[in-house]
Amino acid sequence: MCGIVGLFLKDKSLEPQLGALLSEMLVTMTDRGPDSAGIAIYGAGAKGQGKITVQSAAAEEDFKGLDAELGKKIGAKVSATIKSTHAVLDVPADKIGEARAAIAELRPNVRIMGAGEAIEIYKEVGLPVEVVKRFDVTKMSGSHGIGHTRMATESAVTTLGAHPFSTGPDQCLVHNGSLSNHNNLRRELIRDGMRFETENDTEVAAAYLSSKIAHGQNLGEALESSLNDLDGFFTFVVGTKNGFGVVRDPISCKPAVMAETDQYVAFGSEYRALANLPGIEEARVWEPEPSTVYFWEH
Repeated sequence: MCGIVGLFLKDKSLEPQLGALLSEMLVTMTDRGPDSAGIAIYGAGAKGQGKITVQSAAAEEDFKGLDAELGKKIGAKVSATIKSTHAVLDVPADKIGEARAAIAELRPNVRIMGAGEAIEIYKEVGLPVEVVKRFDVTKMSGSHGIGHTRMATESAVTTLGAHPFSTGPDQCLVHNGSLSNHNNLRRELIRDGMRFETENDTEVAAAYLSSKIAHGQNLGEALESSLNDLDGFFTFVVGTKNGFGVVRDPISCKPAVMAETDQYVAFGSEYRALANLPGIEEARVWEPEPSTVYFWEH
């Protein structure tokens, strides 16, 4: 039992409130998963610039001078914004791949949470209220975001095991459920060139979608494919640079509710996660259908 939330803004005037709205939604879901929590925020980046969110258990040591060393290594200007155990490194967009490799060389103990032109990911062990406070999520603005509070069933309670999982540029996924064929899929994806940092089944689901997209499918097509290729019980909420997607398995035993107005599309594991959103009284509210892909894009 985990808690998922997601918010896709249509109305740009709400963008300064994204972090606050999403944080409140996530905290409301605390009793669905007290082990760890995380949020992905998609914000407007500078043209030609990319972001790499990194995490370290020894942040003070690992982040000291990292921006200067990384900039020297890749031959470009790098700046860092440090938030507790995480840092967001701003690099030229065309240097993201090179920078990722350089980070692994310069700081072997630093882990990359996500990378792209818009995405920032913050996740840690602890209650949602502690996680959003730790990273000042309520002050963040953006166009859309997803969040997760976890009750671990398949793997250890660690920062790396927390959701969201990001396995492709500006892509991330949160999951409520359990996949029964994740070990077989992991082996197939490794042969296809994907790399894994955990034993978590959700990381396999994220990598599956990234692989499908890398082979030419769009997110909607990749989500449709997942209904045939993934076994188990699952509700996925997925973010991309411009989009927001939801899919549930054919049985759909995991709870889910959605709401849509002229201002936003929202997802919650339970309606109470949506209850304080602006204009919710006038929203179209429904339970997403089994084996049905829902997708919105800016």
